[in-house]
Amino acid sequence: MTAAPRYVGDDGALLDVAEAIAADWAALGVRGSFLARNLDTGEHLGFDVEESLPLASVVKVPLALVVLDRIAAGELDPAQPVTVDPAHSSVGPTGLAAFRHPATVAVGDLLLLMLSVSDNAAADALLGLVPAAEADERLRAWGCGEIRMRHRMNHMYECAAGAAGNDFSLALELALRDERAGRHTIETLDPAHANTGTAAALVELLRRVWCEEISTPAATAELRRLMGLQVFTHRLASELRADTLRWSGKTGSFLHLRHEIGVVEAESGDRVAMAALTRADRRAGLAPDVDLAIGAAGRNAFEALRR
Repeated sequence: MTAAPRYVGDDGALLDVAEAIAADWAALGVRGSFLARNLDTGEHLGFDVEESLPLASVVKVPLALVVLDRIAAGELDPAQPVTVDPAHSSVGPTGLAAFRHPATVAVGDLLLLMLSVSDNAAADALLGLVPAAEADERLRAWGCGEIRMRHRMNHMYECAAGAAGNDFSLALELALRDERAGRHTIETLDPAHANTGTAAALVELLRRVWCEEISTPAATAELRRLMGLQVFTHRLASELRADTLRWSGKTGSFLHLRHEIGVVEAESGDRVAMAALTRADRRAGLAPDVDLAIGAAGRNAFEALRR
């Protein structure tokens, strides 16, 4: 039997919003964690915020910060060319991962591709320069030990293919079966082996990036700029699009995982960081109703936390 969510909120009204979001998700067969925090007042609301979950492409945000920190320190040149060959590249539908011919791209533009269109090949090319173990060590040195970087992006697909014989419909079925059974046939869905994080740790990372309390101002400013260029607006940003609002975020999707983290900034001065980490209990590659429920959570949380 699934345990009841553990809610957090600074008052009864905020707890009510958190409970309503969890109820909306549960009605769609969605489990997960959610946290929203006003970066200036500190008020927050959410549930199951300390649960560690596989991050899929959300992990590209802390990876980008580590790479940008290396650039700011003069240890990497953003103009350094990197050649990506599709014959030895990573799986993915966007960016260099979808290319059919070798391409040479500068480090700084690999960061753009990784964050704007979630390019797995760009991410793994960067991990060729800053290995996962080094990125993980830097995160721990920054006090971000609840965010773990353990493997390249393509390892997710290798593990799924290994478990399901290249049949990703079967891989999705295995992910759902294992979720119910509490086991993990696909290694990169196991929090003990995956790139993982908690909603609380991810929101704290965003707070430190937006308040310039981590790395260097040059690195955090560039990370904020690149996250503002994300082209995907179907989850948290879906109901936060207006001339008076700015959304900077990063989605993450793999099998039954549908995530997003980011910060919404209003002309009024309100700044709210959010993390939505979900697992859907259905065999569907596309679930627009789940995406819309994540968007509704973002809007409701933002409205509740505005000053």
